[in-house]
Amino acid sequence: MSKPSYPASLSWDENAIVTLDQRALPHESRLLRLATVDDVITAITTLAVRGAPSIGLAGALGVALSAYAHCRSGVTGAGRQAVHADARRLAAARPTAVNLSWAVDRALGKLADGPDAVLAEATAMIDEDRAINRRMVAHAAQAVRDRCPQRPLRLLTHCNTGRLATAAVGTALGTVLALAEAGMVTEVLVDETRPLLQGARLTAWELAAAGVPHRVCVDSAAAAAMSRGLVDCVLVGADRITERGDVANKIGTYGLAIAAAHHGIPFIVVAPESSWDRSVVDGRDIPIEERDADEVTTYGGLRTTPRGTRAYNPAFDVTPAPLVTAIVSEHGVRHTCEAVA
Repeated sequence: MSKPSYPASLSWDENAIVTLDQRALPHESRLLRLATVDDVITAITTLAVRGAPSIGLAGALGVALSAYAHCRSGVTGAGRQAVHADARRLAAARPTAVNLSWAVDRALGKLADGPDAVLAEATAMIDEDRAINRRMVAHAAQAVRDRCPQRPLRLLTHCNTGRLATAAVGTALGTVLALAEAGMVTEVLVDETRPLLQGARLTAWELAAAGVPHRVCVDSAAAAAMSRGLVDCVLVGADRITERGDVANKIGTYGLAIAAAHHGIPFIVVAPESSWDRSVVDGRDIPIEERDADEVTTYGGLRTTPRGTRAYNPAFDVTPAPLVTAIVSEHGVRHTCEAVA
């Protein structure tokens, strides 16, 4: 199996952030240069940059852009206020994923030392994310082995949690790729992931590049696939995890967890420690982003519903902790509910 070789998901180049435009995939590998804070916010809100770890890193680099714009000649009172205002706008670009505010606050904490220190912190976070993902994937692959039959596995994943969603390697999809490299995967069912088809467009693209056998699964067919014995384990990422282990993730995750519990299939969440928000206990207190109705009432610029039809279009849902078999971070298994497995 050949290993894919791509440019880094995010990098800094001559006072700009360079990243792949995820809106263009899988048909075009188009690079974006984000030179202002407004560019970064637009990229995050339009999902040109997406995935909880990735938007956090983009937010941190956005703070560096602001610091260079307002504090090049020194961190004055006015400059500090302008950077703090930009940081608040960056953190609010997508409210559900806690990684974004966490990374923005961490970069902002270096502002007193000047723009170079802010940039150094943001770029250090990219290197850390790579290392964290490698450790996390190793732990998660072992968690799958411990809970699944000792044979090549049929896996199901939702949304995109690979290198596109992180600095490199990935979380849940990184685990899938590691298991495939070890010869442990027969097939991956890739949920299409409504409304923007992150699974069909992005996860399938990453799996195809890695030579991993896969099929796109209609979101509403995932439970049926489980009932037919086509799934040995479900692997997903997370945008925010509460103190007790409730998991906010891409819309549709909750339904997968219910179906997996009913069929006795392990449901494993793979996410870094930065996705935990221990200030929140109950998942019902997590803010859920609701996106524009046009994302589901139109397709390719063409209206698919009667004019005037409204849409319920939440970007995320919350899976209660008892439905989660295990949550795995770079520190190992952080939460278990083995009764579900």
